[in-house]
Amino acid sequence: MPSRFRSDRRLTVRMGLTLFLLGLLYVAFVAALIVLLKSWVLVVVIAALVLGAQYWFADRIALFAMRGRVVEPDEYPGLHGVVDRLSALAGLPKPVVAVSELDLPNAFATGRTADHAVICVTTGLLRRLEPAELEGVLAHELSHVAHKDVAVMTVASFLGVIAGLIVRFAFYSQLFGGRRDQNTAVVLAGVMGVSAAVYALSFLLIRTLSRYRELAADRAAALLTGRPSALASALTKVCGDIARIPTRDLRTAQAFNAFYFTPALGSKPGLSRFFATHPSLEERLAQLGRISAELGEPAAPGGA
Repeated sequence: MPSRFRSDRRLTVRMGLTLFLLGLLYVAFVAALIVLLKSWVLVVVIAALVLGAQYWFADRIALFAMRGRVVEPDEYPGLHGVVDRLSALAGLPKPVVAVSELDLPNAFATGRTADHAVICVTTGLLRRLEPAELEGVLAHELSHVAHKDVAVMTVASFLGVIAGLIVRFAFYSQLFGGRRDQNTAVVLAGVMGVSAAVYALSFLLIRTLSRYRELAADRAAALLTGRPSALASALTKVCGDIARIPTRDLRTAQAFNAFYFTPALGSKPGLSRFFATHPSLEERLAQLGRISAELGEPAAPGGA
């Protein structure tokens, strides 16, 4: 059954363009490594293993990193009830429901397809939100599944992951490898240079897509539930509470910022908008305010 989430052609075009550009970058990256390392078998095998692991096990890795666990309806009946209702309303298979025992108020969706999706919320989020606000957040996460941008982000981030691993490996090999001949040193320096450049380019492409997909998810969730003000209230509340959490408690979560409902940045992230994984709170609230006006609902808090 097709999803009832409103399709977003601009998101689809952006995902296709991002994957196309990353694909070209991937081919160039592999070719450069083969030239430098003179072993296409080694490069292809490592690349295939990392891509396969990230595609098939991304949901388990994310749950493990966030200390999440799958929960049954008898443990969290209210949470399952909301997911059941939204899944039926959206025409999607019900995702696996998980809970993380973290006070950090957040949520994320992961999984390679709608049939293998997982939605995880933290106990900190459950304690802070009203039922209508929680519904808005969960609809936001379900829209990522419906639009398939969760799978795209997982695949897109692969290139950055492998480039980052190679940079670290080459760096420590240089640092602890002892004396090397000049040719080996040149090869290692070349591998580090190419990998660093690929990492930087993939980083920028993924951040650009990530910011748009969050706006698309907010829009789709607001239209599905018909209550953009509830989602705006949840955004305001969660962002305000995250800003009060000590930075040291956010460090583990920051590696998965691109997949979260809101980024775990603390009160003074010091990041420019160009490098952010999410649009600003003001931009998200302004969009929800416009949707509220279109639907005849009271304007979202802080909206324009």
